[in-house]
Amino acid sequence: MSSKDRSPQQQTVDLSTLSVDNLAAVKKQLDDELEHLTTSFAKLRQAQNKFKECIATVKTGLRPHKAILVPLTSSLYVPGTLSDTENVLVDVGTGYYVEKSAADAEEFYTGKVKALTENLGELEKIVAQKSQSVQVVENILRQKVMASGASSSS
Repeated sequence: MSSKDRSPQQQTVDLSTLSVDNLAAVKKQLDDELEHLTTSFAKLRQAQNKFKECIATVKTGLRPHKAILVPLTSSLYVPGTLSDTENVLVDVGTGYYVEKSAADAEEFYTGKVKALTENLGELEKIVAQKSQSVQVVENILRQKVMASGASSSS
C-alpha cells in the first residue's frame, strides 16, 4: 500500500518480514473485512432497489379507487382502495412516517437513490483495494510456503 492509500492511524508493515503464521492471520483478517464489505455492498444495493421501486410506485401506481391489499400484520392482508392519490406516507426511518405529496415523495426517494449510488461507488473502490491487498498477501504467503518447503526438503 502506498502512503496515500492509508489513513493517518494505519501503519505500513513490510509483509515479506512476517512469518507464515502472521501472514495467514493477516489474510484471514482481510478476508473477514472483505466479506463484511461485500455483504454491506449487497445490502446497500438492495436498499437502493427498494427506493427505486418506491419511485416507480409513486409515479405509476397511485390511481384513484385502485384495488390494493392493506397489511394488518406481516402476513395478514385485507382488500382496500386508494381514496387519496395526491398524498402518501413516507417511511423516513426508524418507524417514523411523514405525509408528503406524491411529487415530494418522489423527490425524497430520488435523493435517497442518489446518496446510495455515491456510497456504493465509494464502497466499490474500498472493496477493490481490499481484494488487491488479499491478493498481495496470498502471493507473499504462497512464496514463503514454497520457500520453506524447498528449504526443508534440502
